[in-house]
Amino acid sequence: MTATAERIGGAPISWGVCEAPGWGLELPAGRVLQEMSGLGLAATELGPTGYLGKTPAEVRKLLDDSGLRLIGGFLPVPMHIATPADLEEAAAAMDTLASAGATVVVLAARSADGSYDNAVPLDDAEWTRLFATLATLQDLARERGLLPTLHPHVGTAIESRDAVLRLLAGSDVPICLDTGHLLLGGMRPEELIALAADRIAHVHLKDVDTAVAGRGLAYLDAVRAGLYRPLGAGDLDIPGIIRSLEAAGYRGWYVLEQDCALAEVPPAGEGPADDVRRSVNYLKENV
Repeated sequence: MTATAERIGGAPISWGVCEAPGWGLELPAGRVLQEMSGLGLAATELGPTGYLGKTPAEVRKLLDDSGLRLIGGFLPVPMHIATPADLEEAAAAMDTLASAGATVVVLAARSADGSYDNAVPLDDAEWTRLFATLATLQDLARERGLLPTLHPHVGTAIESRDAVLRLLAGSDVPICLDTGHLLLGGMRPEELIALAADRIAHVHLKDVDTAVAGRGLAYLDAVRAGLYRPLGAGDLDIPGIIRSLEAAGYRGWYVLEQDCALAEVPPAGEGPADDVRRSVNYLKENV
């Protein structure tokens, strides 16, 4: 793992912290960051806006206390119906990211209600509006020194293989390759790498239990049923994906992002931390 060891990051969602309504119990930010640091991770994504602090100074202090740097943050925006208020909220979130030292913003084409349980089909007019909103968001990000990326994601307008292909054809936005979400949407990560390796600017690593994925559960129910597994325990070829990305010249972050939802507080260092530990050790031994 010598070529990638210093580019492995974490994300609060691996500890069950998510912006989606009704997701589950939220662990304190200090505990999550300390557990990340204890596992040898170099950096983290922000989590929901406000989770690591209400101001950039609070975010920086919490990160400094944990010995971590900030990579960026996930920012869902309802791009196909975005209002001026949505854009103002997105700009404020990017201000926080930039001021706290982030370099990347991970955009998603959010559903109207913010949940991830239903498909978001678009007509041609909505696609036109999505592309216009996305171009505005890219400008807002670049004005703040952030690299904008678009994350194909379950329960958003960019989920299916057809939607990803339409995005690639209709926008120049760099892509966040999330190995799990892409597979669940019907496109293998290897296909995206072959089609558009030069567009991939950020990576979320997940492994997927395809048996759970095939049960037809709502997204949150599938997550609670073990949809995402520690790296190496699911059905994706994570080492092969990383080798292909590195061979194509990818030099960005690999963020361990295995969505989970908590019903109770696990003992310190257990629960989500155990799963992330297994993923870190798998990468050490296999990449």
